[in-house]
Amino acid sequence: MVTAAGNPRMLLRRLRDIMQERTSAQDRLDRIVTLIASNMVAEVCSIYLMRHGGELELFATEGLNKAAVHNTRLKKGEGLVGDIALHARPLNLPDAQSHPNFVFLPETGEEPFQSLMGVPILRDGLCLGVIVVQNKTRRLYDEEEVEAAQTIAMVLAEMVASGDLVSPTELEETGIRRDRPWRAKGSAIADGVAIGEVVLHEPRVKVERLIAENPEVERVRLETAVAELRSSVDEMVDHEDMELLGDTKEVLEAYRMFANDSGWLTRLREAIGTGLTAEAAVERVQSETRARLMRHTDPYLRERAHDLDDLANRLLRHLAGLADTSAGALLPDNVVLIARAMGPAELLDYDRAKLKAVVLEEGSPTSHVAIVARALGIPLVGRIDNLVDMADSGNAIIVDGERGEVHLRPAADVVASYRAKLAVMAQRELEFAALRDAPAETADGVAVALNLNAGLAVDLPHLDETGAAGIGLFRTELPFMITTRLPSLRQQTDLYARVLTAAGTRPVTFRTLDLGGDKVLPYMHMEAEENPAMGWRAIRISLDRPALLRYQLRAMIAAAAGRSLNVMFPMIAEVAEFAQARALLDAELARAASLGKTLPAAVRAGTMLEVPSLGWSLRPLLAIADFISLGTNDLMQFFFASDRGNPRLGDRYDALSPAFLRFIRTCVDAADEAGKGLAVCGEMAGRPLEALALAALGVRQLSMQPHAVGPVKMAIRSVALAPLAAFLERHLDDPGHSLREAFRGVAEAAGARLG
Repeated sequence: MVTAAGNPRMLLRRLRDIMQERTSAQDRLDRIVTLIASNMVAEVCSIYLMRHGGELELFATEGLNKAAVHNTRLKKGEGLVGDIALHARPLNLPDAQSHPNFVFLPETGEEPFQSLMGVPILRDGLCLGVIVVQNKTRRLYDEEEVEAAQTIAMVLAEMVASGDLVSPTELEETGIRRDRPWRAKGSAIADGVAIGEVVLHEPRVKVERLIAENPEVERVRLETAVAELRSSVDEMVDHEDMELLGDTKEVLEAYRMFANDSGWLTRLREAIGTGLTAEAAVERVQSETRARLMRHTDPYLRERAHDLDDLANRLLRHLAGLADTSAGALLPDNVVLIARAMGPAELLDYDRAKLKAVVLEEGSPTSHVAIVARALGIPLVGRIDNLVDMADSGNAIIVDGERGEVHLRPAADVVASYRAKLAVMAQRELEFAALRDAPAETADGVAVALNLNAGLAVDLPHLDETGAAGIGLFRTELPFMITTRLPSLRQQTDLYARVLTAAGTRPVTFRTLDLGGDKVLPYMHMEAEENPAMGWRAIRISLDRPALLRYQLRAMIAAAAGRSLNVMFPMIAEVAEFAQARALLDAELARAASLGKTLPAAVRAGTMLEVPSLGWSLRPLLAIADFISLGTNDLMQFFFASDRGNPRLGDRYDALSPAFLRFIRTCVDAADEAGKGLAVCGEMAGRPLEALALAALGVRQLSMQPHAVGPVKMAIRSVALAPLAAFLERHLDDPGHSLREAFRGVAEAAGARLG
């Protein structure tokens, strides 16, 4: 049993005194093993630390052969010490030599020792080493002694992580060191390059004070913070909007279950009882829990480790009196926001002027936050594993949204390389800005209207900044996606009116709700579909739920009072669908007239052409539609039967394929014959080479992201269109995979500036 001198809190105070001494780290470690052995009335106390290659090296001992220090090594899983490190759990054995994993190490002189108790030295769920105590007599160490050893191990973890005992390079291998350069490759989601400063979306609390002065005060602080945590989780789960979230609510219910777990709270109280502060107790219990879960083979349980991490971090923020996110904090001017995951509304909470890039551990090109980031022109990289654990707020970081790379704490030469790249980009931006008021007209006098794709109020300043001709596609679903409930008629009307006012005399085309597939409302239950891209989405939802569409059309009509209104319906697959949608528009116009409302000065109704079937119905379609717009993103994937979200197929088919260009030419000819307008509003329109190909095919309206207007305008103004059109005319029937390289050669020979 522990003697009077072995009171855990007294032990921690003496340990703190030793760690504050101005001696070498090895001297302090030697004194610590002597202190532990004395406190626990043990004949042996040894500390093993993890080295390169996953080997445990004896770093200090009291009671074993001193000559074995720095000479004895065990592989992870080898012997009892290796077993403790491998499984990140304590061992308490009255007869250690009878254990099947026992390995005799003659150089240490440990033969006469029977009992053994060892605990892992954990930090962030990773094992940095092992503390072992041994006795000649058979004895089972009591729970208080095991608790004391685990508490000492936590304090030692901070000492080890400082890098004074094990080199920074070796600590970097474990993932513990967060002061070395770190590079990772993820998924490029939104283009752009940024050099900035890390801001953790959910700020991590750095535990500075480990040892408690007054355990009772710490116990009260813990109970208060836990009560606040549970209350905030209850409020989140029980919010009225959660009733509409389906499976998401089940996830949040599991989160609430963790917050109310009595075993978790008991372990926190016990950790405080050993002399730790409330914050240190949370950190210790979470590190032990994370280590256990991350070694589990069940992927569900491994995933729960992230949930518990988030819960523990939230509890630490309650203890520190901090906000749940960094949005309201005093932020640097070059924020690179880092999170495991986040929603679009959370992203919009941040000061756009300071936000330079976003990096997520999760995230995909089709996520809501990705859609908003692209709309805002913010570089975004996703699928970067362990980033939150590796980064600290204030770290320097480079985000390459074009390559999907992240450089955390980059070396000087990497920074210099990217600064040079940004300087070149800045110079090009100046060139683009100089063209803002110049017409988008080819050298041989062909004018091409360059419009914006938009979807949020924050997009509106780009109209004047880019000199765009108008808004060729306003995605009305984005405001629906970033709120927790259906926008009211007044909210929709105000937004549409604001868009029309910002555009002034420039045209605006509103696309009705394009929901489903990769765009699901947080408050709308959608059944799982085997193939959502070709499922119940866009106009199919609107026609099956006509009240939703009529509500939106009513807002557009009210907003456009006295002004021109252009309405475009998405995902039309047959002429009958367009006719049905237009009838609803006509019904709302008739309703407004009957109520004495001011009607729009002019109304034009058109359709997206994304489904190839519509391309074979252009004559009857254009007899009743005022315009068509090719949405090349979906059109390409349906044209080639190729999922654009599948990385194996993403680059398999080319927009400059002769077959695809021939299809576009067919659409252009049909629109010209009918005297109706044709535009292209997919990503193809925003790439300089592809934009030239479209113009050469006869397309005179392009709509694109704001950042693409400058490069496309420069390309159009730099070249005569006639030789490009002649080349395509000769090669549209070619059997090859793509005309890209040949067309690029013709364009460059004609003087095209393609960036």
